[in-house]
Amino acid sequence: MSILTYDTLKASGLYVKSDIIEYWRSMTTLGYAILGLLSREDLSGYDLKQRMAGRVGYFWSARHSQIYPELARLEDGGYVTHSVVEQRERPDKKVYEITARGLDDLKEWVTRPPVPRPTRDELTLKAYSVWLADREEATRLFREEELRHEEQLAHYEGLRTWMEGEWREDLTSTNSPEFASYATLRRGISYEREYAGWCRWMADSIEGRGPTRVGKE
Repeated sequence: MSILTYDTLKASGLYVKSDIIEYWRSMTTLGYAILGLLSREDLSGYDLKQRMAGRVGYFWSARHSQIYPELARLEDGGYVTHSVVEQRERPDKKVYEITARGLDDLKEWVTRPPVPRPTRDELTLKAYSVWLADREEATRLFREEELRHEEQLAHYEGLRTWMEGEWREDLTSTNSPEFASYATLRRGISYEREYAGWCRWMADSIEGRGPTRVGKE
């Protein structure tokens, strides 16, 4: 079929397993990120952008220009709906809400194996050729990156302290959204701590090595 949406599938009577699988394949990971945020609370497009940058920013990101087209696709598919909220001295805004279908599909997606994606890390790629670099410049690079990750780590540690204080009881239940948020934060903390430690090791190693060797590996 040329246009595959939840409504057209339902209206045509062709709501069968093969169509459902095809529709699932059309869903982007960003779509599921949006559904994950809307499963917690109703949000406007602007609010989604803020949440995307803050609450899930340490493990997923999206440009502002991507969010609204994805919301339109989700609504067309029956995953979300919206209502218009009137505002004084400001344009009316659309507030989005996850539907029962969206919640069901989100639940199903959570336990599906993730799609393998290639790892791309520019700093690690630079490390592969660091033997050709000026020692002082290379040391400076890795010290700066160490500091950047240490600063991010400190920010996350502050969030963890806040969560453990404010959400103490909620964190005891794995069925709470607070636990899920805490779990992803713990992953972010581990990542930043490990990356900062690796940058520190790189800088220390470069400072203590002999003259730069130039040649082919």
